[in-house]
Amino acid sequence: MACYHCGETLPQVPVSLDIEGEARGFCCHGCAAAAEWIRQSKLDDYYRLRSTTAGRVEAMPDLASWDREDVLSEHAVPVAGGLEITLLTDGMRCAACAWLIDRALQREPGVFDSSANAVTGRIRIGWEPTTVRLSHLLGRLAMLGYRPYLAAGAVRERARVAEQRRWLMRLGVAGLGAMQTMMFSEALYLDFGHHMALATRDFFRWVALLVATPVVFYAGWPFLEGCWRELRQRRPGMDSLIAGSTLLAYFASAVETVRGGAQVWYDTATMFVFLLLAARLLEQRARRVASAQVDALARARPVLAVRENVDGSRESIPMSSLCVGDIACVAAGDVVPADGHLLDGEASFEEALLTGESRPVTRLPGAQIYAGTICRDRAARIVVTDVGVATRLSQLTRLVEQAQAHRPPMARVADRIGSVFVSTLLVLAVLVYVAWRMHDPSRAFEVTLSLLVVSCPCALSLAVPAALTASHGALARLGVLSVRTGGLENLARATDVVFDKTGTLTHVRLAVGDIRTFTTMDAATALQMAAALERDSRHPIAEAFSPVSTRFFASDVRETVGHGIAGCIDGRVWHLGRASFAGCREDDGRLWLGDGRRVVACFSLEESLRPHAEDAVAELRVLGLRVHLASGDAHEPVERLMRKLALRDARSRQTSEDKLALVRTLQDNGSVVAMVGDGLNDAPVLAGADVSIAMGEGAALAQRAADMVLTAPSLLRIPQAIRLARRTMRVIRQNFAWAVGYNLLALPLAITGHVTPAFAALGMALSSLAVTINALRLLRGSSMGPNA
Repeated sequence: MACYHCGETLPQVPVSLDIEGEARGFCCHGCAAAAEWIRQSKLDDYYRLRSTTAGRVEAMPDLASWDREDVLSEHAVPVAGGLEITLLTDGMRCAACAWLIDRALQREPGVFDSSANAVTGRIRIGWEPTTVRLSHLLGRLAMLGYRPYLAAGAVRERARVAEQRRWLMRLGVAGLGAMQTMMFSEALYLDFGHHMALATRDFFRWVALLVATPVVFYAGWPFLEGCWRELRQRRPGMDSLIAGSTLLAYFASAVETVRGGAQVWYDTATMFVFLLLAARLLEQRARRVASAQVDALARARPVLAVRENVDGSRESIPMSSLCVGDIACVAAGDVVPADGHLLDGEASFEEALLTGESRPVTRLPGAQIYAGTICRDRAARIVVTDVGVATRLSQLTRLVEQAQAHRPPMARVADRIGSVFVSTLLVLAVLVYVAWRMHDPSRAFEVTLSLLVVSCPCALSLAVPAALTASHGALARLGVLSVRTGGLENLARATDVVFDKTGTLTHVRLAVGDIRTFTTMDAATALQMAAALERDSRHPIAEAFSPVSTRFFASDVRETVGHGIAGCIDGRVWHLGRASFAGCREDDGRLWLGDGRRVVACFSLEESLRPHAEDAVAELRVLGLRVHLASGDAHEPVERLMRKLALRDARSRQTSEDKLALVRTLQDNGSVVAMVGDGLNDAPVLAGADVSIAMGEGAALAQRAADMVLTAPSLLRIPQAIRLARRTMRVIRQNFAWAVGYNLLALPLAITGHVTPAFAALGMALSSLAVTINALRLLRGSSMGPNA
């Protein structure tokens, strides 16, 4: 009963196609065509590898505008061999989708580079414009169900990729250099009887100097740059100690090489740089996983906007050319390009992106219309008030980026401890050098260098950031975006959770509630007839009837915009929609079924309980949290939900002030309160709670007030996020214990001369790696199944 490609319910007469010798059913010709192309291209492994169904293949969009010079000049960048563009698609649901996209693009002539990332939903394409048009490549993706959109932050993404390549190049240079210098140093170390000829010894040293130079000054440049920055700010930190120790080992070795001294330490300098670079790359990997979910906030926007000129003519212009005061024309089914006010007559818009309202909302002339909403039913003219980053749609993305740019309080405390530690260590190093000069001058420099290297507070400085970035990445995989610093710590300490009802515990999608009939027709027959009429409709109301199995088949189905749907069932025309459309009655907001002259039944559409709400509340109780319900709804639906979820504390008719007062009362009693809500009226209490979670489908103002945004559809992510927050605090404590314990053990050994500089570098780097790897454990098990 489900489409083989997208998993949607099959129509009464499905499209059939033979796949691997077996007849398969498809919901539409688009899905069938996609499956046929996959089969002919010998990419059938996609269906075996995928972990979830693909998106439905909608009607092919007009992609010719992507070939315009002004569009390409704005969004594509010249690279060796042609152009490169980064796109976003909302249809990439698993790693198999990324695999299919990669293979499909690589088969096209003129494509020299392509990559797809299932985590971020990004697709990068490098192509030769004289060989193949971009619209053709995008048409191939759309034909497979991956409709392309412009990606937000494409410039930032290219900069990140370039920076990652530079770090990998530095790591490669440092790795090769460390191996070579270790090889030469080993030959020098093994000359116990000093039988090596001086010429041979000096040759090895000069070669080691040549090899170590690019390692120190190219591969180690990030540490040198960081040191200079810290010294200018008069705040010595980890980079100061790393750069100082590396330069000390390098220049001391260079001096000993020139004057033929007894010992050199090139291996220490190169190994130090290599191991620290490896630790930094692991930390950056955790940060990339966390920040990748910023792309989940990027929403579709049109490539071009249609502007109405003064003389009434219309022209297509790039989005960047749209200005405040312009009149934008939006066709039915198109995305609104900018914030503005509606002109002319009423029009309906799908605002699920901003408000969570699944049904199109009718707007009157003068009403505020937001970028990212979809115009339905009829075309609209909008006078633009905000464009680009000033639109409401851009605000949440900006909040997440700002949050990631700020270091959380725990990380700042670790930085202050590290700074004090470095200053103390520098004083201690001077004292140790003086003491060893008096005791054994030949070893004074070696012991001091070992002390500086072995006690570098890398592990201490990484203890909090590594755990937090890994945790944010794990939260992002769960579908929880952390948009403010400090929220994770409070979430781990939470004792009480306060839920809003509408849009939080209940779903904004509609379900059929009460059914009333007015003739001999029974309720079950009326429900099945309505389901037959709505079977192939894409209107949000049709979702309420999608779970209903029906024995009827509707033909000649047609939709009357703003009124309802009509079709022929068993030779008789039936109408489903407004009361005035179904029969001669006054509209009352309910859905009516009739023959156009008289009604036979009416349906009340109501909110349905959000999937896994009962399981989520039960899981929160298992974690020891007290669950409260505060809703603005009437007493009866709140009471009904309280019984269904077995809640002990449920309050109805709650205003924003009442909800905030409840939170304050709980806080006064010593509770740490987590608030979960979605509406505009939840914004004050979200801001007042110790930690707050806004639903990703909810209002933008609620999301701005929240510490975290739940982008996943399931409430089970909330107890999972709390478990993860508690694990994160444990990992941070473990990291601190390891960092402090390591330094307490290593410092006495270095001061007493029992650690060589090479082993000091190895020990310090291993301690940093241990902290980072311990933090990366948080990423394990964070990606849950589709039902979670």
